[in-house]
Amino acid sequence: MGRRMGDQPKNPLHGITLETIVTELVAHYGWPELGKEVAIRCFTHEPSIASSLKFLRKTPWARAKVESLYLFMLRERARQARRSGL
Repeated sequence: MGRRMGDQPKNPLHGITLETIVTELVAHYGWPELGKEVAIRCFTHEPSIASSLKFLRKTPWARAKVESLYLFMLRERARQARRSGL
C-alpha cells in the first residue's frame, strides 16, 4: 500500500496537540523551570495554558523551541525508563 499525502510516519509530533505539549511540559518542569528553558514572557509572567497557546500559535519560532524541548523531554524519559529497566 502506498502512503497518502498527509501521512507523517517519521514526525514524532504527528497527532499530538500543542495543548498536550504545553500541559506535559508544565507537569514535567513547572512554570518557573519552563520559563528558564524557553525564555518567553507567556511562561514567566502570569503563565497559563491558554495564554501560552495563544502566543505559541502566532509565533512559529517560539513554538519550534517548545516542540524541541518536548522532544528532548520524551528522549530523557525514554532514557530513564531504559536505565531503570536494566
